Amino acid sequence: MISCSENVVDTVAMSVCKSEKPLCFSKISPSLSRDGDLVIGSFLPLYSVRVFHVPDYRTLTRLTRDDREFNNSLVFTFVQITFGPFDPILSDKAHFPSLYQMAPRDSSLPRGMVRLLVHFKWTWVVLVTTDDLRGEEFLREMTREMAKNDVCAFLTKKVPVSERGHEESKLYFIPRTVASSPRVVVIHGDTDSLMVLRYSQIPFAPTSKLWITTSHWDITMRPYYFDSYAFSGALTFTYMTREVPGFKSFLRTVNPKKEPEDITLKEFWLSAFWCNDEYEKVQLEQCAPNTTLEALPIFLFDMTMSDLSYTIYNAVYAVALALHEKLLMKSEITSEETGESWVPQPWELHSFLKDLQFNNSAGDQVFVDEKRSSEAQYDIRNYMSLPNGAELLVKVGEFIPKAPSGQDFTVCEEAIDWGWLGSKTPHSVCSDSCHPGYRKTTEERQPVCCFSCSQCPEGEITSETDADYCEKCPEDEYTKKDRDHCFPKVVTFLDLAEPLGTTLALMAVSFSLLPALVLWVFVKFRDTPIVKANNRTLSYTLLISLTLCFLCSLLFIGRPTAATCLLRQTTFGVVFTVAVSSILAKTIMVVLTFRVTRPGSKIRIWVQSRVSNSIVLICSGIQVILCGIWLGTSPPFPDLDPYSEPGHIIIQCNEGSDIAFYCVLGYMGFLALGSFTVAFLAKNLPDTFNEAKFITFSMLVFCSAWVSFLPTYQSTKGKAMVVAEIFSILASSAGLLGCIFIPKCYVILLKPERNTQEGIKRKVNVEG
Repeated sequence: MISCSENVVDTVAMSVCKSEKPLCFSKISPSLSRDGDLVIGSFLPLYSVRVFHVPDYRTLTRLTRDDREFNNSLVFTFVQITFGPFDPILSDKAHFPSLYQMAPRDSSLPRGMVRLLVHFKWTWVVLVTTDDLRGEEFLREMTREMAKNDVCAFLTKKVPVSERGHEESKLYFIPRTVASSPRVVVIHGDTDSLMVLRYSQIPFAPTSKLWITTSHWDITMRPYYFDSYAFSGALTFTYMTREVPGFKSFLRTVNPKKEPEDITLKEFWLSAFWCNDEYEKVQLEQCAPNTTLEALPIFLFDMTMSDLSYTIYNAVYAVALALHEKLLMKSEITSEETGESWVPQPWELHSFLKDLQFNNSAGDQVFVDEKRSSEAQYDIRNYMSLPNGAELLVKVGEFIPKAPSGQDFTVCEEAIDWGWLGSKTPHSVCSDSCHPGYRKTTEERQPVCCFSCSQCPEGEITSETDADYCEKCPEDEYTKKDRDHCFPKVVTFLDLAEPLGTTLALMAVSFSLLPALVLWVFVKFRDTPIVKANNRTLSYTLLISLTLCFLCSLLFIGRPTAATCLLRQTTFGVVFTVAVSSILAKTIMVVLTFRVTRPGSKIRIWVQSRVSNSIVLICSGIQVILCGIWLGTSPPFPDLDPYSEPGHIIIQCNEGSDIAFYCVLGYMGFLALGSFTVAFLAKNLPDTFNEAKFITFSMLVFCSAWVSFLPTYQSTKGKAMVVAEIFSILASSAGLLGCIFIPKCYVILLKPERNTQEGIKRKVNVEG
């Protein structure tokens, strides 16, 4: 029984094999096969395989999908075995208790096709499927997988089965598909339903499309007078099967002369070898007498067993085993002498088939019960049409759904021939890829595959193509114009070693020597009238504070530390307050001195050194208190600013409390404004050594320097801000020193005759 069944299978599923040495998958035979062996199906009618006169699968499918009703006696009486594509509807045992599907499950096929699309970055495709329930199921699963991977369908077409629908497809669908922008067309369906695609092509005209299909549609089948170029380069998913031993050898021996009763084989032979026109005149022996099926081109006959043939092979193998088991059981309980027939009833095979599992002659394990069968594993084959007219299907990849991640999908790109599309991998996208440094921006009311490219903002990058989002660089890194890499930021501060820092430091030290020199002059000529006229103590205090004002700018140069941050603003505030307080005291003393000179004045007691010293101490003390509160509540500290300057991390002193800083600065400005006001009012007092004019001008310079400093301080960051403050310190200090003391030094050093009592009397007499 088994050997007989094998012969039947060999006859039913015969196919042609063509082999090429593979560029990849060297361990697996790259035998090239076409899918759907309809020609072979005609050699032996389906009823020869149909053991118990069950209607063929197409009739069964039509009843299942259209009527959904079966005659109960038919369903429960006959064992039905299908060999077409797996259909989930037929797995319902409540409606089909005796039906078995031999084909593996195709539930992972959409995922495998999308993996292929994603691998080649084909995100803009056309979907073609048959207008039936299987096509609906495939379309639903395919679109779900495409949505997960941002693949879009420009056009979705359901090919109708009716003849009228085929004519409409020729007129509208095919031209629209060929003219569409996507380069890739994904096709799902059987050969009969999709034959319109073959018959609607223009002979010898390339379509510039890449076709992705399955073995259910025999992509090699076409009319004899049509060329193969239209579908050259196509990729097809076929079941991963092993070669049946002896199958090709059997095919090489097939000849209608050996099977004269097989009319179908005879007709095929005459047609395939161009003997049809002389059918009446030519005897069979005269039609290709010394040739074999192997000589036929692939679109007429393929020596490799197709997926459909392999499923039929397993189906007949299963029936043969079930019959064998049944007959063995019957032989043990009955004998031939009893006269009882050994032919089993149709329903008797059900109990043997439902739990049947076996290894076929190819070594594959087969389960008849579809609940125990595994997911289909797929070879990815490339349809090649060579210049010499040869046609090949070469294995270029595989998809194994249950394999570990990273090993489930493999494609050998070097082995693929893209046909009319050229040597490079074709592109099928709605929008060009966004280069590194750009991100995708989805257009309104457009598919996710149609997008524009927007450059990443400052501080963000994309290092990949077609990135959805930009990634922020770490705070210590920055981006350049291309926005594709993060670069380490340069730490920056006003360093003493750089030219600007060195220049400012030298200026501060040099300027600090000037008040020291003036102080030496004043000490040396301390008994002269010009030194004694406006309180020598205040002059000494002012000169010392100006020296410290120049030197305090050095605290702003160099890398900020905790100590320098605590000292720089507070020291600056206190020493400048002492200087301005001394000037305020000088101005007040000028006014009081003038009023004391009036006869009968009662304010002589206020013209004493301790009054002026008290003014300095009180005013400076208030500033010290403000600084103490500042340091006690929110002291300055070293801080990093990675945002203000691109490509730089600014090391600076954070003031801690801006309110405290501006209070200190504002108090100092209040004292300067007071000094300026009093000096301005007293500038015309008739005193020989009246300093009011010089103080007025010095306060004007002082206030101008700090008023211009405030907007500069607010609008700049980093070194520029520090330089602005240092410049304001040096300019205001130099203004005070120059406007108040240079005229006195000029008299002391260059006009000594005017710094005596006689000189003073002569000046008074001249003015009188």
